Amino acid sequence: MNYQFGLLGALEVRSGSEPVTINAAKHRVLLASLLVDANRVVSSETLLTRLWGENPPSGARNTLQNYVMRLRRALGEAAPIRTRPEGYVIEVDDDSVDLFRFYLLTAQAKTAFAAGEVKKAFALSREALGLWRGDPLSDVPSEVLRSDVVPALVERRLAAVELRLDIDLKLGRHQDVLPELQELTTAYPLRERYWAQRILALYRAGRQSEALECYRTVQAKLADELGVDPCPELREVHARVLAADPADTVAAPVVRSGNLPAELTSFVGRGTHLEQAKQLLACHRLVTVTGVGGVGKTRFAMRVAAGQVFPDGVWLADLVSLTDSHLLDRAVADALGVKDHSAKPRLDVLVDHLHDKELLLVVDNCEHVVGPVATLITTLLRSAPGLRVLAASRQQLGVQGENLLPLPPLTEDEAVQMFIERATASAPNFQTTPENLHTVRRLCQRLDGIPLAIELAAVRLSSLSLNDILDRIDDRFRLLARPGHQITLRGVLDWSHALCSPAERLLWARVSVFAGGFELVAAEAVCAGGEIRSEDIVDLLAGLVSKSIVTAVTDLDRTRYSLLETLREYGAQKLDELGETEAVKDAHRQFYQCLVRYGVTHNWCSPRELEWQHLLQQEMPNIRAALDAGLGTEEALEMATNLSRCCFFSGNVSEGRHWLAKTISHHPARSPQRTNAIALQTWIATMQGDLQAADELIGICRTQEPTPATLFAEGIYTMLVEADPSCIALLDRARTEAITIGDSYMATLFWAIGVILLSDAASAEDARSVCLAEAEKQDAPWSSSWAVWCGGLTELRHGDPGKAVDLLREALRRQHEFGDRWGPLWAVEALAWANAANGHFPHSARLLGAAGQMRQRTGVVPIGLFGGAHLQTAELVRAALGAETYDAEFKAGTEAPDPIALALR
Repeated sequence: MNYQFGLLGALEVRSGSEPVTINAAKHRVLLASLLVDANRVVSSETLLTRLWGENPPSGARNTLQNYVMRLRRALGEAAPIRTRPEGYVIEVDDDSVDLFRFYLLTAQAKTAFAAGEVKKAFALSREALGLWRGDPLSDVPSEVLRSDVVPALVERRLAAVELRLDIDLKLGRHQDVLPELQELTTAYPLRERYWAQRILALYRAGRQSEALECYRTVQAKLADELGVDPCPELREVHARVLAADPADTVAAPVVRSGNLPAELTSFVGRGTHLEQAKQLLACHRLVTVTGVGGVGKTRFAMRVAAGQVFPDGVWLADLVSLTDSHLLDRAVADALGVKDHSAKPRLDVLVDHLHDKELLLVVDNCEHVVGPVATLITTLLRSAPGLRVLAASRQQLGVQGENLLPLPPLTEDEAVQMFIERATASAPNFQTTPENLHTVRRLCQRLDGIPLAIELAAVRLSSLSLNDILDRIDDRFRLLARPGHQITLRGVLDWSHALCSPAERLLWARVSVFAGGFELVAAEAVCAGGEIRSEDIVDLLAGLVSKSIVTAVTDLDRTRYSLLETLREYGAQKLDELGETEAVKDAHRQFYQCLVRYGVTHNWCSPRELEWQHLLQQEMPNIRAALDAGLGTEEALEMATNLSRCCFFSGNVSEGRHWLAKTISHHPARSPQRTNAIALQTWIATMQGDLQAADELIGICRTQEPTPATLFAEGIYTMLVEADPSCIALLDRARTEAITIGDSYMATLFWAIGVILLSDAASAEDARSVCLAEAEKQDAPWSSSWAVWCGGLTELRHGDPGKAVDLLREALRRQHEFGDRWGPLWAVEALAWANAANGHFPHSARLLGAAGQMRQRTGVVPIGLFGGAHLQTAELVRAALGAETYDAEFKAGTEAPDPIALALR
């Protein structure tokens, strides 16, 4: 859908030609907050601050989620608002937001004016300013936006007006602009540029005495209110008026080339981030590109800078070879081409040189002198209003007003493109084929998409094959060294390592034991000890994040840390050198065993189960590592058993079964824990429809001492495979005994299903009530959804099939909303049964096809009791529709792009 958004005035939204009304004030604040940072993720913390200030109310995060949902609903089905782990983003084209069209048109006008295309510049500048409908965000009630965002927008408009007036003066429209300039100097009496333009216009209109009076007026205002003299530009205008000099005293901006180096190789990808950098530089005076060593910060900054147009040019100060921070001022002055040879301090020389300039200064490789660079940039920005700075650093500068642009590794496609281009350059005989393209992708994945690593690997193709490189990639730091060249991957990481404090280096080594990321509490438990206290870890992690070693992503209330594989491997080597690998891995294993045990005991089947499942999904790489490390122990059996109890909700059915089988095979000794693991393995195999494995495993269960777990497995097998009513007593006993250990809902659920399917109506209604009551007591989303499902099954078997459809749809809706990946299959299947019972045969056939599509994805086979219900429904519907129509409807269901949407329609 074609949306158009307006920020330059009251908030305006149009969908095509139709206006979209956003009535709620908070919804307008939310939309405006997303739009001013369009195409960039806006963190939840930023949105909370813009909505409520520094003290958001209790429950604000949940309210924010609700606002997002309602805003999407107000915008319509094609609303471009996306949820991301750290916040939200609105994805729009630049030409769909008036603010970004204004930025683009202003930049084009400036470029045209500098090139002498005055009439083109005039048209572009008029079009840009014509986008303004009033004060920006005038109907958006957010004090934070008004203080942090609106002043910058107003400043951009004032600068655009200055440019347009320069163009007017160049076109000889001196008399025409005088009324406007009088208004502007009245409204902005300390804005010297407007006074200079007014003086020039008066002079050219033949009103020299008025021009001189204007100068005396502004001179007095500056002295009285600021205690300063007029700027050099104003003084120069005054001198020329006194001398009756007819030359242009307010010159057109001239683009000077600066000193940016030319590109020697092609630039690959980064389209989205280039656009973000362009928008940030348009709105802010300091932008810092951060990222891990070798990720391409320098090359990216050069490409961004090359696309900028400034009257006084674009200049690069590369600090890579600066070893004495006391020489920083001189290094920057030299980079800017400052020719002052006096005894004045270099900082004063720099300030004088930049005071009246409009230029972009690119400061590269700041990380080893980050403190002095931060101090210098702060001073320069305060003293030179026309200066903008683009910094590239592994560590953020920490300067007020700094806007960070973290540069991630290349995407997989970008990495492959870069590898192919560099490989072709270094090995002319190299060609990509369908066969070796897969190897290239695997290699780029192993290199984490880091451009430096990719370039170094491509160079190796002159002497090694693709497979040779891939086989040796585990020793990447030795392999990726360019012969005869100073740049190596290890050298880059050694440089980053040297920038860290001793405690940060130790923590880097210890966090390398984590797989796939970790949270603060995990780092405190696993990495504390010796030289690192637990309470120091939060600050040490912050240091590693600021140096681009560790990545931090905040998702609602949680912050998750991670390392690129290259950085993790480097840290692991350092951990080996310290002799701490085994001890830290043992602490890691113990922590995740406790995490899984606590989660199942306290969070599963509770109001916190969704949060627990989300954490479980994130921590699976660490849990797998802990399971592998503990094979052969009772703790590993317990961990696999606990993990498998949650497998249906998370969709990891096969993985739960895998770990049960693996831990059982490594623990042949008979024990209660092993018995429980075999029972759960039996349950999973039965639910998956794997009859061969289920038959074998139930035989083993029947030889064990009865426990709630074996009774549960026996009951499930007896119900689903044998359709024997004796399952009811087995499951009832299992749930009764499990109540004593606080783990009964799963047994209660299947006991209720058995009663509903194999007993009379009164018993079914009683079982349904028990199941619902227990679910309500737990207040758990998963439990509640299945209680509703049981209600639908009860109505289908013993009551009103019409009510069954409503209840089953409600169960499906709940399960879909919280991300259940197992339940929706059975809800869609049961809805097919219910629609057939209501005589809705075409829709039933489609739902049978949709359920078949979902089973195909999960590998589940309906057996026994469920299989019988499936076949019975299929035969009924086929007989009612005829074979040809049934097959067509069934096929439509198997090809439905969204089976759940089909079922909920």
